[in-house]
Amino acid sequence: MAQVVDRWHLSRPAEGAKACTQHTSRTKALVPSVDHGKGLRWQVRYRDPDGKQVKENFATKPPAERRAAEIAMEMDKGTYVHPSELRITFREYAEQWRKAQPHRPTTARDVETVLRLYVYPKFGDRQLTSIRKGELQAWLTGLVRVKGLAPRTAIKVKQKVTAVFNAAVHDRLIPASPCAGLKAVEVPHAEVTPLTSAEVHKLAGAMPDRYRVLVILAAGSGLRAGELFGLQVKHIDFLRRTVKVEQQVQRAHPGVVVWPPKTKHSYRTVPVPQRVIDALAAHLKAYPAEQDGFLFAGPVNADHFADTVWRPAVKAAGLPKGTRLHALRHTYASVLIKHGKGPKTVAARLGDTVAVAMAIYAHLFPDEDEGTREAVEEFLQEAA
Repeated sequence: MAQVVDRWHLSRPAEGAKACTQHTSRTKALVPSVDHGKGLRWQVRYRDPDGKQVKENFATKPPAERRAAEIAMEMDKGTYVHPSELRITFREYAEQWRKAQPHRPTTARDVETVLRLYVYPKFGDRQLTSIRKGELQAWLTGLVRVKGLAPRTAIKVKQKVTAVFNAAVHDRLIPASPCAGLKAVEVPHAEVTPLTSAEVHKLAGAMPDRYRVLVILAAGSGLRAGELFGLQVKHIDFLRRTVKVEQQVQRAHPGVVVWPPKTKHSYRTVPVPQRVIDALAAHLKAYPAEQDGFLFAGPVNADHFADTVWRPAVKAAGLPKGTRLHALRHTYASVLIKHGKGPKTVAARLGDTVAVAMAIYAHLFPDEDEGTREAVEEFLQEAA
């Protein structure tokens, strides 16, 4: 129970004892303060959920009584926050949260960069409890429309800030997240443009010999860049014509690290055609590797590869400047869809959920309108 105590009375033994008895008998009572000479006469005393005594001082009695009632209500609802925690800044809490997360190396780097570059300059020194939804919304919109930040990057910023505030809610530092309902500027729809068969072969021909098979393998398996660079000889089954994904390479500081696949769906065995198997066999004949050796010796740092190998090859092949290695993943998906493979199969081969596969590739699936008409027409005809 919170008590309100008159600290002036507490400084006089006889009267203080009487005053204290009077106030402690009240349910949800309040308590006065400590150094009466400094004007903080009234003190609210109570025990927090951990059983530790807490004292809060006030100059006058009404705010002390309001605070005592507030404490009692927060205790009942389970939303109580210790006064010292109310003073924690966004930066202090976000850094505690960030360092405690089991993030992958690239994710950890992204989180640190986003917070340092975009969030801390605006909210870093603000008390966590003082930040309101309205100002978050204005700031987030301004990142795109005033600062010129790419909408896709602004969405990443929103995700990181939301994660911090959600964690603060779970830690009972704030009763609710100010990010609830926060809206980011929409990302313009970008049409997925798969490469043609001729473009794939032209790109492969523009690559250095050591990496020529990478293009054929990527287009023939749909693996992500990190999964391609994480392949070891033991992951290739030449007899069954499959490629097994059970690890990936991620950028770290310094160098790279071998890490588990992106999600549980990313663990998979992908069937590949004989042409891919033959290309892999020829590659290993030219560039031998042990069973536990990486298919592309290194393992490869994707950033360095993009700068020194990929972009020059894209330019030499005459492909659009922004063509990424990921375009070959889109190409693989489009080939499957074109040959009648459904969302479930496409998702399984790509190591994604059906929802993700449909969100990215839905426009590539054939129109089902006519099939729907035929099915219902047949049903009604039978009934007639």
